[in-house]
Amino acid sequence: MAVRPGARRPGRLDRPALTGVLVREIVNFGSYWRSSAFSSIVQPTIYLLAFGFGFGSLVKRVDGLDYVEFVGTGTVATAVLFSSVFPAMFGTFVKRTFQKTYDAILAAPVDTEELVTAEALWIAARSGVFGCFPMLVAMIFGLDPSWGMLLVPLIAFVAGFGWAAFGVLIAALLKSIDDFSYVTSTVITPLFLVAGTFFPISGLPQWARIAANANPLYHCVELVRHAAFGLQTDDLWHLGFLVAFGLVTWRLAIHYMERRLIT
Repeated sequence: MAVRPGARRPGRLDRPALTGVLVREIVNFGSYWRSSAFSSIVQPTIYLLAFGFGFGSLVKRVDGLDYVEFVGTGTVATAVLFSSVFPAMFGTFVKRTFQKTYDAILAAPVDTEELVTAEALWIAARSGVFGCFPMLVAMIFGLDPSWGMLLVPLIAFVAGFGWAAFGVLIAALLKSIDDFSYVTSTVITPLFLVAGTFFPISGLPQWARIAANANPLYHCVELVRHAAFGLQTDDLWHLGFLVAFGLVTWRLAIHYMERRLIT
């Protein structure tokens, strides 16, 4: 059945369409997985080693945890951020603007909703894997494994989906790849620094502690730490925030990407 690009078919989010886009991404990933895995794993690990053993020599315990344990669980969220939002921003923009990959995909029975959803799912799946590596490194340096850590890939997937959708949204909104520096400097970097990754937010001013609750990365950090050291009742709030963040950015990414692709 011939379908106009971007047109709605009777079944939204058709599995064959999603599978087709996902398979293409998996096959394509085989050509660059080494560099992608290297950057996504090594950078958070460097943060872990630098902060864990740098500040760790000055600060032994934070919030009842050894500082290496505190940073080791926090850098999971950093790995999720780096392996989701940046590949989504740059990869989506390149495929849309320079490679014209999306034009070719939309010529098939695939609409923008399925295209964006498959892209976000694929990046989130990668984030779920890459996000575990800093924690594995932390185990080498003293982090005790626990059964709750089995939830970390799922937490990383949920957080990664939201950040991936956010990256697709930014790629759809901005006209130049050079403009990404504005988003990196004014949004991503502040959220990265004020997420409780390297120091507890309890030491921040009251307004900063309140603002941190609107930071998806903070909720990811809290969920990972609680999964490692004991789940708490407020984890439902953290999980609910990440799910809401993912749903909102997903729908916005679909809306604005469709405006870019379907003219």
